[in-house]
Amino acid sequence: MDWYRYRFRAVWELDAPPDTVFGVLERAGDYPGWWPQVREVTPAGERAGTARFRSLFPYDLVVGARESGNDPVARVLEIEMSGDLEGWARWTLRARGDGTSALYEQEVVVNKPLLRRLAVPGRPFFLANHALMMRAGRRGLRKVLAHRHPV
Repeated sequence: MDWYRYRFRAVWELDAPPDTVFGVLERAGDYPGWWPQVREVTPAGERAGTARFRSLFPYDLVVGARESGNDPVARVLEIEMSGDLEGWARWTLRARGDGTSALYEQEVVVNKPLLRRLAVPGRPFFLANHALMMRAGRRGLRKVLAHRHPV
């Protein structure tokens, strides 16, 4: 097993049309306003930037992100990441009744030295930490969407 590699998958059921959800998700610079663990996003050009994340554990992850896909017709957003995490992340949105099913997928290798040293004993905690971060992101996005698209 590669203890430094992680694959994540989450599905968020949202009460807003896919185009509305896409419009919120494609504005990464706004994430700190609704996703508590996304502490900072600093643009570096039109399709790149740096993001700083912190969840329950007292460490930051700093990731360079470059947009590698933005398809509003297929409703797919994808980034390539470098820095403390190396890999990719993707949102794929599908209509579900009057709402949206948002699939989040991520595959990364951890480069941050502290997390590499703690890879084996810390893995269950890192996975739980990511799950909590995703849950908070879903709550925050639902609040933003409720203001833009009242049910």
